[in-house]
Amino acid sequence: MGVDDRTDQPPLRLVRGAASPEEIAALLAVLSAASGGEEPAAPRRTSVWASRERLVRRPLTPGPGAWGASAWR
Repeated sequence: MGVDDRTDQPPLRLVRGAASPEEIAALLAVLSAASGGEEPAAPRRTSVWASRERLVRRPLTPGPGAWGASAWR
C-alpha cells in the first residue's frame, strides 16, 4: 500500500457475534505472527582487502626464544 492507497475501512470487520477486546487482540496477534513480515536483510560482506581490521595490528607470531625475551631482566 502506498501513501495514496489509504482508506477509511478498519483492518478487521466482525461479521457475526460479539468479541471482547481481548479476543480481537489475540486474533490480531496470531494473524500478524502468521504473516511473517519481511525477511531481515543479509549482512553485507566486505572483501578482505577492503577490511580495516588488518590495519589495526599485525598478528602475534612468536619466534624461537621469544619466551625468554619476554621476561624482565
